[in-house]
Amino acid sequence: MSYLTTSRCRLYYEDTAEQDPSQKEKPAILFVNGWAISSRYWKPTIELLKSEYRCITYDQSGTGKTSIDGLHPDLTIAGFANEAGALIEHMGLDKSRKLHIVGHSMGGMVATELCLRYKDALLSSTILACGIFEETPFTSLGLMFLGGLIDVSMSFRNIFQVEPLRSLFIKRAATEPISKEYSDIIIEDFTTSDKAATNAVGHFSIDPVALRTYTRSVIEIASPVLCCVGMADHTIPPEGTVTLFEKRKASASSPTRLVQFMHLGHLPMLEDTARFVEELKKHFEFAQHFYKKTQPSESLAERVQIP
Repeated sequence: MSYLTTSRCRLYYEDTAEQDPSQKEKPAILFVNGWAISSRYWKPTIELLKSEYRCITYDQSGTGKTSIDGLHPDLTIAGFANEAGALIEHMGLDKSRKLHIVGHSMGGMVATELCLRYKDALLSSTILACGIFEETPFTSLGLMFLGGLIDVSMSFRNIFQVEPLRSLFIKRAATEPISKEYSDIIIEDFTTSDKAATNAVGHFSIDPVALRTYTRSVIEIASPVLCCVGMADHTIPPEGTVTLFEKRKASASSPTRLVQFMHLGHLPMLEDTARFVEELKKHFEFAQHFYKKTQPSESLAERVQIP
C-alpha cells in the first residue's frame, strides 16, 4: 500500500511485490478500473493470480484513496493514461517486456492508450466489457440518452444507498449474485467518488470523438489482445466487444481472442472469479509463447463461449 505523488494527484496503489520482493522478477499485471470504482474489486482476482504474477492496482483520480484535493487534473483519456503511465515508469515496468495490462469498462479506453505508449514493454492486453460501435443515428441517440442518465445518476446518487434502488443498481452491474462485501464496495465507491471526476469520465467514455479515437487505437495494439465480455451485461451493450474482436481479426497485426461469458454481466471478475482468472492465465501464457516464438502446450480457440 503506497502513494505516488504527481502534479495531478496523490496516487494510491497496491503492488504484491511489496509483500514479496521476489515478485519483481515475475511478469506484471496492471489493472485499470472502470467508471466510479476503486481498485478494491480486483482483490478476488489477484488472490488467484499472485502466486504466478506481480499484480498492481491503483485508484484513479477521483476514486478510492487517491487524492486530487487542491489539484485540477486533466480528466480525459490522455490525462488518466498519464497518471497510470507515471506509475508504470515509477516501477520501472517500461524497461523490459513483461507487462500485461487489463482494462475494464471505461478502463479499457485508458488501457488502450497505455498499450500504445508502452508497446515495447507490453506482453498482452485484455479489454474487458469495453466495445466499439458503428456510428448510426440510433447509436448517437442512445449515447445522448446515456449522457443524460449519467447526469441524473450523479445528481441523485445517494438514493442508491437504500433499497430497493441499491439492489437494482447492483443487478444492473452484476447479472449473477456477488457477495455483500463487494456489493457494499461498489455502492460506496460510486456514491463517494469525486463528482466532477466521475461526471467527466462518464461523458468522455461516450463522447463520439473519444470513441472514434479508441476504435482506431485498439486496432493498433501490437501485442496479443483478449476481448472478454459478459453477454448478459446490462451496463454496456456486449455486442460492442464482439464487434471489437471482429474488427481486430480483420485488421490487426497481432492475435486476438474473444471469450464470451454467456450468463455473466459487467463484473465477471466478481460473478465467476475462477473462470475469469482461468481465461486470463491462458491469455498471459499465450502471450509469453507469442514473443518467445514457441508453441503453447495446447492450442486455444479464437472464440470461446462459456455457459
